Amino acid sequence: MKVVYHEDFTQSYCSDPAAAPGRIEAVVKAIRNRVTFVEATPAKEEDIAAVHTQSHINRVKSDAIYDIAALAAGGAIQAAEIGLQEPCFALIRPPGHHASEGNAWGFCYFNNMAIALEKLKRESRIQNALILDIDLHFGDGTVNILEGNGYVTIYNPSASHAGAYLKNVKDFLFSLKADIIGVSAGFDNHAEDWGGLLSTEDYKEIGGLVRRASKMHGGGCFGILEGGYNHRVLGQNVMAFIEGMEG
Repeated sequence: MKVVYHEDFTQSYCSDPAAAPGRIEAVVKAIRNRVTFVEATPAKEEDIAAVHTQSHINRVKSDAIYDIAALAAGGAIQAAEIGLQEPCFALIRPPGHHASEGNAWGFCYFNNMAIALEKLKRESRIQNALILDIDLHFGDGTVNILEGNGYVTIYNPSASHAGAYLKNVKDFLFSLKADIIGVSAGFDNHAEDWGGLLSTEDYKEIGGLVRRASKMHGGGCFGILEGGYNHRVLGQNVMAFIEGMEG
C-alpha cells in the first residue's frame, strides 16, 4: 500500500507530544518493509486558504510552523487523491482535527482532512464523503469546518468497551453511501495509550471495515495520522490499520 511521507516529519518542530522525537520514526520502522512510500509535497496556500482564514494562516506563519503544517496538509491531499483509486495512508504531522477555520488547539495548526476533502470537492472529483474520526479526542475543528457544508457526514465514535465501539464504527460505515471515506486515524485510544480502550487487532478490524465499506459504495478510502503517543505501540497500531485497509 502507498504511504505518503516525508523525512521532514521527523523534525521536532515544537515541544508538544505530537512533535516528540522518535514518534514518526517508530511508525516508519514498523511499516517500512511493508509499504511503498510516496514523498509528500506542500499544499498550495490557495488550498489552505479555501479552509482557513488569512489571519489564521498568518498566525501559523508567525509561529514558524507554516512549512511543516503545509507539508502535512499537502500529504493529506495526496493521500485523498490516491485514495480515489486505491487505499492510501498519510504518515504526517502536525495533526489537524482540532484546527477550525480561524483558530486551532490540541497540537494542530491546519485541518489536513478538511483541506484534502474540500480540494476534491472543488475539483468535482467527489460529490459526498464520510469522515470516521477514531482519535480519542473529538475532532471539533473538522466538525466546525465541514459539518455545515452538506456533502460530508462526520462520525466520532465512542463506547465503554471495544466491542460496542467496533459495532458503532461498522454501523456508520455501511449506513451511508459515499464517494470516499476519510479516516482521521488517531491511535491514542489504544489499551496502552491515553484512552486504554482498543487493541492493535481492533485497528486492523477498523481498517478492514473501511476498505469493505468503500468497496461496497464503489468509492475510495484513505487515512491520515492524528494522535497516538505511546511510541512503543504506535507503529504496530498503524501497521495493523494499514493491513486492514489493504483488505
